[in-house]
Amino acid sequence: MKIVAVIGAGTMGNGIAHTFAQNGFTVKLIDVSEAALEKGMTTIFTNLDRMQNKGSITAEEKMKTISNIICYTDIEDGVVGADLVIEAATENLDLKLRIFKKLNGICPHNVIFASNTSSISITQIAAVVTHPERVIGMHFMNPVPLMPLVEVIRGEKTSDEVTEIIMTLSKKLDKTPVEANDFPGFVTNRILMPMINEAIETLENKVAGVYEIDTVMKLGMGHPMGPLQLADFIGLDVCLSIMNVLHEGFKNPKYAPCPLLVNMVNAKKLGIKSGEGFYDYSESKKAEKISKQFQQN
Repeated sequence: MKIVAVIGAGTMGNGIAHTFAQNGFTVKLIDVSEAALEKGMTTIFTNLDRMQNKGSITAEEKMKTISNIICYTDIEDGVVGADLVIEAATENLDLKLRIFKKLNGICPHNVIFASNTSSISITQIAAVVTHPERVIGMHFMNPVPLMPLVEVIRGEKTSDEVTEIIMTLSKKLDKTPVEANDFPGFVTNRILMPMINEAIETLENKVAGVYEIDTVMKLGMGHPMGPLQLADFIGLDVCLSIMNVLHEGFKNPKYAPCPLLVNMVNAKKLGIKSGEGFYDYSESKKAEKISKQFQQN
């Protein structure tokens, strides 16, 4: 396996492309938006610069990584010659099904299809593919270049051979693959999202404030990031989407999204990507923070 196509140049897509390219694969990064591709490549450049400054990679390794990535706006051109296609589009079932239907019509039957979905059924995605045994989940964690886990999800018809190929491939990326079966939320989000949802409900019930809730979980439970800050980092719209998948999949009220989460998404307070969530990430807030640091120094 030498050529990997990645569909979607957003946060997860550019991170996946970066990781494969850094490990010597030819990566074909695909997005219908030129602006998204430019933004994705800028992010990759920035992250590689940061790694070089820290001494974790050399200037030569940085340039080699960049040269391994080719950008496309046309999916048919982008998947030509790919051994593996990884879909990293928005967490939307209809969009993913459209992508996989298209891939089914243009890729040879020996090409493996993977989805980076964090909650949507691999079995449901594979149902629109002629050979569903080649469809698998590769759920990377954010930020992809740094996080060591890949959750490998088997659909009902995913073959043992494809599973073994993806498990081995993940290790070549210096990741630790963990196999999971196809249930709503898999392992990561079945456990993580209800905790985040409970933290939001704790805030809504005025048990404690944002800072206090996150501090308790960081200092008391050893979490590197509080659940509300983590929700901002993931994106509150993504959190809501996953909670809806869990709620619909299990038909259990304990998975119902907190009303405060729903209201914040409706108000476009989505976290870091919108500039405001449980914390303020606006430019004015950044300027205020820099000013305080300058005064302290």
